[in-house]
Amino acid sequence: MAGAELIGKEEIKEVMDVLRTGVLARYAFDKERQGIWKVRDFEKAFAKYTGAKYALGVTSGSAALKIALTALDVGPGDEVICPAFTFMATYEAVLEVGGIPVMADIDDTLNLDPDDIPNKVTPRTKAVIPVHMCGAPARIDKIIKTAKKHKILVLEDNAQGCGASFKGRKLGTFGHMGIFSFDHYKTITTGEGGLVITNDRDLYHRAEWYHDHGHDHLSPVSRALDGRTILGFNYRMNEIQGALGLAQIRKLDRVIAAQRKNKAAIKEALAPIPGLKFRAIPDPEGDSATFLGFNLPEEEQTLAFQKALKAEGIDTVRFKDNFWHYVPNWEHFLAKSTANSKQHPFSDPRNRKVAYSRKAIPHAEDLLGRTLIMGMNVKMPAAKIRAIRKGIEKAAKIL
Repeated sequence: MAGAELIGKEEIKEVMDVLRTGVLARYAFDKERQGIWKVRDFEKAFAKYTGAKYALGVTSGSAALKIALTALDVGPGDEVICPAFTFMATYEAVLEVGGIPVMADIDDTLNLDPDDIPNKVTPRTKAVIPVHMCGAPARIDKIIKTAKKHKILVLEDNAQGCGASFKGRKLGTFGHMGIFSFDHYKTITTGEGGLVITNDRDLYHRAEWYHDHGHDHLSPVSRALDGRTILGFNYRMNEIQGALGLAQIRKLDRVIAAQRKNKAAIKEALAPIPGLKFRAIPDPEGDSATFLGFNLPEEEQTLAFQKALKAEGIDTVRFKDNFWHYVPNWEHFLAKSTANSKQHPFSDPRNRKVAYSRKAIPHAEDLLGRTLIMGMNVKMPAAKIRAIRKGIEKAAKIL
């Protein structure tokens, strides 16, 4: 449960600062808030941590995707390349702005395969969304290089990789924009909430304006009497979320360090199993260690081992079976049942007809069928580690 495991007096202190003022909104009420600006402080702290110039707190990681796509001017008629293995919000956000998500394969990192991007590019391709799944980086250097060659925008979906990096640089800062999620299951949490980062001032302002009904936040007069440049909507993070985020980001390195320690101990127990291979990680030093992925040579072996582990009280996920993170399992999506009763934008005759066939993603079909994923807790006492090691040894006897 990552950051949620460490909620304590620091979070209480930050939240109480807000409650004492009675101002829960992030904007206005300057006098009443007595100098307390938790969302603003969280944004500054997050920007400093990642090395980004700008950070914008929003209501969720899903909202962050939509806001970033809007800032990047992705809209009707545009196609956006997305990996087959991701949380469905990646695809939903593209549809929300009127674009068409185009499914691409993954490689042995379990992330977007850079070599499949050229196969999916068309004259309509506007952007690509590499997703750093399960806390570890995609081959983001190759993805950026390929995107530049084809002149397409890059939006990094780093909802599951907060704090992770690639060759010393934080994930989310390689593309034109990056997004994060802070729901209860994430590396750090604000309950719900998300964030957008960028180094581009114009993109930041477009995101900022859009997330708050078009307010420009630049005028010296009170908010709501300021100017507006574009239409927008309401995706504002509130001050309590900002307070929680401010306390949590101070614990982020501690969370990652604990996860890395626990992951190393469990990897050591799995390593002797014949034929077992660990998920490829392009930069092991940049792994947030939120999850441990490993695979076996055959799918049947994997299923049998998963069953044996379950019998020992060890839970794993085989994402080929998962209904939320693997495109071929999204029955409503495959039926093109969007929120619009006319199935827009799929039904728009101006858009290219796209397919989401398992045959188009052979690596995903193979890898996700043979791979098991274990979540890493921050708090894993020695007794629990010993029990897991013992359970792995016993389960491995069936192989």
